[in-house]
Amino acid sequence: MTFHSPAYLFLLLLLIPVIGWYIYQFKHWDPTVQLSSTAAFSRRPRAWRTYLIHVPFALRVLAIILLSLALARPQLSNRWSSQSTEGIDIMMALDISGTMQAEDLRPTRLDAAKAVAEEFVLARPNDQIGLVVFAGESFTQCPLTTDHAVLVNLFRSVQFGMIEDGTAIGLGLANAVNRMKDSPTKSKVIILLTDGSNNRGDIDPLTAAQIAQTFGIRVYAIGVGSYGEAKIKVDTPYGKQYMTISNEFDETTLRKIAAQTGGEYFRATDNKSLKAIYEQIDQLEKSKIRVKEFSKRTENFPPFLYAALLCLLLDIIIRYFVTRTIAN
Repeated sequence: MTFHSPAYLFLLLLLIPVIGWYIYQFKHWDPTVQLSSTAAFSRRPRAWRTYLIHVPFALRVLAIILLSLALARPQLSNRWSSQSTEGIDIMMALDISGTMQAEDLRPTRLDAAKAVAEEFVLARPNDQIGLVVFAGESFTQCPLTTDHAVLVNLFRSVQFGMIEDGTAIGLGLANAVNRMKDSPTKSKVIILLTDGSNNRGDIDPLTAAQIAQTFGIRVYAIGVGSYGEAKIKVDTPYGKQYMTISNEFDETTLRKIAAQTGGEYFRATDNKSLKAIYEQIDQLEKSKIRVKEFSKRTENFPPFLYAALLCLLLDIIIRYFVTRTIAN
C-alpha cells in the first residue's frame, strides 16, 4: 500500500495536544463534596455506563486517525515487470608512457584520463569492463569484471614508471583483444587512449586492428594532446625541470584503426573535450535493455472514511444517549 498524499499524515500530530487537553480536563471533572464518611459509597455497585465515560473520546481520536489516513489517499498497487539486460564488454587500453605526464590536460594527461575513465566506468553498471596499460610493454591491470569498485581502485593505482617507457600501441591493442576475444558477449568494445606514435613492440597497430576486426571488436581511438607544444616535468641532475615537447603524433594510424574496426577516432585537446568524448562513446554504446511493465493502482480510502464516520456516529450516540445521565 502506498499513499497519494502522505503529507496529510502530519495531521496525526494534532492528537498530541488533543489528548493532553483531555487528560488535563479529566482531572477537574469530579465535583468535591464534604462528607463525614464515604464508606457507604464504597459498597455501592457502579453503573455499567460509568465504564463508557472515556469511550466517546477514544472514538473521536480514532476518527481523526482514520480521516487523516483517508485524506492521504491510500492506494493498492498491482504491478509486475520483466526486464532483460544485455551488457557490453569494454576493454580500456591506456597509454602510460612518459609523455602522458604533459600538463596541457590538468593536472597531467594521465591523471585526466584516469579521472574521466573512472566516471565512465561507474556510469555503466551492467557492463563488464577491464583495463590494459601499455608503454614500452603491455600488461593487464584488470581483466573484464562487473566489480567496478575494484576496477576503479586499480585505475587509481596506475602511474608512470610501472613498465618500461615507450609507446607500444600495437602491443597494447593486441593485449586488449586477447582479453576479450573468447567472451560470449555479442557487443565488444576497446577504448584505446594514447598520445604518441607506435615505437615499440613486435605487433604493428594495424595488424592488431585486423585481429580486433576478426573477432568483431570495435575500437574507439582517442588521441590526447593539445595542438602545438606542451610542457612536461622531467628528472634532471638539478631536480625536476620543465621541458617542452611537440604534440604531434600518428593520428593517421589511429584513424585507420578506428575505421577498420567500425569504431571512431577522437582528439582530446583539454579536460573538457576528453570528458565529452567519453560521454559520446557512452551514448554510442548503450546497453540493450528491454522492459515490459504493468501497473494498476486502486484507491483504498473509502473504508477509512466510512470507519471514521461510524466512529463519529457512535461517539454522538454514547455521549448523548448513554453516558449523559451520569452528569445529571
